[in-house]
Amino acid sequence: MVLGKVRTLAIYFDSLNENNLPAFSGGDLVSGRVVVDVTGDVRVRSLDITSRGVAKVRWTESRNAGVNTAYTQNYTEEVEYLHHCDTLIGEERDEDCPEEGLTVLHAGLHEFAFSFSLPQMALATSFEGKHGSVRYWVKAELHRPWLLPVKVKKEFIVFEHIDINTPLLLVGTLHTGCFCFKGVVQRFGRRVSMLIVSEQAPQAGTKEKTLCCWFCASGPISLSAKIERKGYTPGESIQIFAEVENCSSRVVVPKAALYQTQTFFAKGKGKQIQQLVSNLRGDPLLQGKTQSWEGKLLKIPPVSPSILDCPIIRVEYALMVYVDIPGGLNLSLSLPLVIGTIPLHACATRTSSISSSRSTSGWLGLAQGPEAPPSYSDLAISESHRRDYLQGCDSSDGRGEQRGSLLTYITEFRYLPPPLYSEVDPYPDPVEECGAVSVRRPDTCPSR
Repeated sequence: MVLGKVRTLAIYFDSLNENNLPAFSGGDLVSGRVVVDVTGDVRVRSLDITSRGVAKVRWTESRNAGVNTAYTQNYTEEVEYLHHCDTLIGEERDEDCPEEGLTVLHAGLHEFAFSFSLPQMALATSFEGKHGSVRYWVKAELHRPWLLPVKVKKEFIVFEHIDINTPLLLVGTLHTGCFCFKGVVQRFGRRVSMLIVSEQAPQAGTKEKTLCCWFCASGPISLSAKIERKGYTPGESIQIFAEVENCSSRVVVPKAALYQTQTFFAKGKGKQIQQLVSNLRGDPLLQGKTQSWEGKLLKIPPVSPSILDCPIIRVEYALMVYVDIPGGLNLSLSLPLVIGTIPLHACATRTSSISSSRSTSGWLGLAQGPEAPPSYSDLAISESHRRDYLQGCDSSDGRGEQRGSLLTYITEFRYLPPPLYSEVDPYPDPVEECGAVSVRRPDTCPSR
């Protein structure tokens, strides 16, 4: 009997994404086929398949232990997310009888299906970094008697989905119908303070720097920057709202850059790498001039999503808006970002644009004062309606006397008119009564 040879051993996945790549997420079913092509009859002991997902970090550091002594310290760590084994051909046999129960594959193509489910847990997104990686793969091994096994390995991609439509990542969006006010209500002999905030503060910041050379100081350079939200997806453009005021004697240039920070952890120590992803620059700014960015766009290229749940690898992003100062340290603002996988919904885009346009006109001039509170005339309940409702509550039978009295108490409290709005707190805190005096820096910039 002339035995054939194994021409091909390959792995194919059933489902592919739009880029013709096998991509999955936690809880998904991964299925595929192992294809064996043989030229003649081949005796097979077993065809085993193993699926694994591992996050691994590794780096080395050189250390000195003396004058002429040096050694290398290795830092390694590993976290396993997936380990699944299955046998497609054959079963466990006695090692003393290797010829027992062999399977014969005749010449041609043979396909063997496999499937397994990813764990229902937060899986780390597939990632390749300088000192670590997160990889998922399927490995097939064809074992034959008295011969070395034939092996094949194929990786697949896992995404831990990050929805940027969550409230924590939609920072600065406008919530219609909400308002901000502070009032003091005197009810039932107790003082109650109420504070309702309408919208979250946007990703924003302000910094100022004065250039000094010994005892000679020039005017300050101020930078204010804001973005409309915290979560983005690859392919989107970040709208940057910024204002730079140059009161120094130097020519400065406002710039913005998106950075990716990779952090690796092993044996209680960390290793960090920062990479530039995308950047832009503004026009040179002369002395006494001001430059404003009204939604300047910075496009996000195809990058890995943020990795925030892996204990040994973290991938984070930050938008750096800064002023390039020749001959001095840059004035910079760092605005953290989260790169997700689920894009912004249409309704969220609309509310975000409303908030952006609302804040563009005067977000830097916050000293204009709060808006006037809404009128309570539309919310007032007529006295006749309140009395009719309370009489209906009092007409309960004897069995519900206690329940009726409690309902009357709650209802009467509900139908009392709302508190009056006042700009002055009639019950000021002790700190507010001290009359603090604010000190303002003299205006030295001609552009103000």
